[in-house]
Amino acid sequence: MPERDRLSRNGAGSPWRRLAARALVAGTVLGVVGVGGPWVWVERASADRVYAADAAPSAPVALVLGAGLTPDGRPSPFLEGRLQVAKALYDSGRVRVLLVSGDNRFVDYDEPTAMRDWLVAHGIPEARIVRDFAGRDTYDSCVRATRIFGVTRALVVSQAYHLPRALAVCGAVGVDADGVGDWSAQQWRDTWTAGEAREKLAGVKAVFDVVTRPDPVLGRVETSVQEALAAS
Repeated sequence: MPERDRLSRNGAGSPWRRLAARALVAGTVLGVVGVGGPWVWVERASADRVYAADAAPSAPVALVLGAGLTPDGRPSPFLEGRLQVAKALYDSGRVRVLLVSGDNRFVDYDEPTAMRDWLVAHGIPEARIVRDFAGRDTYDSCVRATRIFGVTRALVVSQAYHLPRALAVCGAVGVDADGVGDWSAQQWRDTWTAGEAREKLAGVKAVFDVVTRPDPVLGRVETSVQEALAAS
């Protein structure tokens, strides 16, 4: 059988198959660049800015990001880990005010109040805690910290794997931030690993947000952080 006929019969020489192969390669390259590019930006923007609580620099405010509640309205284990870090920062004098930012879009779901209540129950003065009720995601919390609460310098508190993205976003919207991480939640290995994997994709959204600059839920400017700092 002639070589041309053999290739035609088994499809190896089909232009459609070659086109499909090229499209697959191009799609793979675009996917790697689309996910990897944002993550390079995230890593560079946060390089050498993630600390443990006992090695963190000082800042006037700690921005504590929400991380879910249990069915009975208490902080989830991941959120409790963040609150423990925030308490350590306050107790050591590294921060003077805690801005707790979380989701309260539903009447029966109030992350900021649950965060405040946990902190007060663990010895933090209520007057040093400010609640942000519209921190629905990382971008919203960072934008509202500066546009609503006037924060320009902060320590951001979250799980360690989340901090590079949070710092990159905060820096892009005008908050000079260092990150203070919680590693205690590694005991929930599967959830921690899933969170690490999710961060790679979340970097794409972070780039989209800082480029397009959508407005989060805003509202009136608050002076509560400045008042708490003045009284501290």
